[in-house]
Amino acid sequence: MFGQTFYHKTIRKYVILFGTLFNDVYINRENPTTGKIETLQIPIAYGPKQKTMARVEADAALNRPYAVLLPRMSFEMTGMSYDSARKLPTTNKATIVKDPTNGSNLKYAYNPVPYNINFTLSIMVKNAEDGSKILEQILPYFAPDWTTTVNIIPELNLAMDIPVVINSVSSTDEYTGEFEDRRVLTWTLEFTMSGYLFGPVKKTGIIKLANINFFTATSNAVIEERITIQPGLTANGQPTTDIANTINYQLIEENDDWDYIIRTTQVSNE
Repeated sequence: MFGQTFYHKTIRKYVILFGTLFNDVYINRENPTTGKIETLQIPIAYGPKQKTMARVEADAALNRPYAVLLPRMSFEMTGMSYDSARKLPTTNKATIVKDPTNGSNLKYAYNPVPYNINFTLSIMVKNAEDGSKILEQILPYFAPDWTTTVNIIPELNLAMDIPVVINSVSSTDEYTGEFEDRRVLTWTLEFTMSGYLFGPVKKTGIIKLANINFFTATSNAVIEERITIQPGLTANGQPTTDIANTINYQLIEENDDWDYIIRTTQVSNE
């Protein structure tokens, strides 16, 4: 689009980030037969809760109660919206790094566009106790946000703090068939992630020579004086301020131990 093709996988990273927050939830249960404490990891998958429940209820043999597959969690991204409150000047550069493939170039990206990304987390359990055990491992960490550092654009070494804010918690009690049949208790948690979307990564050359001209303050302004600034480095790798001892400024790298050579020249306009 607009003559440029790029893909930073930013939205994909946000989805992975959200799912990773809840992929290590465990609960303890006491086995009614043996009395031993059993630890159960709560599985999580991407998709709406209706799709997850359809997979849970599927039983080709028609003899397995789907309640044995609970508890479990699912999440999905439900929408995005522009956040003008976090907008920074678009023309400013967010980061600048040296191009590893070409030492004479710099890589940079302009300030990103802020977007709020909405997520829904569904917790499906067969009894209220399991739901309480899961909720109490999640809710204390959101007061009301949890911030994670994400490497948004690896080629620029750009890491940003991404907060995830919890908006609401609600529950529904669903029955299958008759009232006495086993129920599915669903907790629904709504979140908003404050993310950013970046444009293409651009390249520019490193400024190694600057010419400054001073003009007379007249209607026919002419150049009176010229100041030239460039890096100075001897062939032995020592910094220098003498133009006669320096190597060509185009051969000097950014990380070399160079010094400034400042030359002032009076310009004759005769």
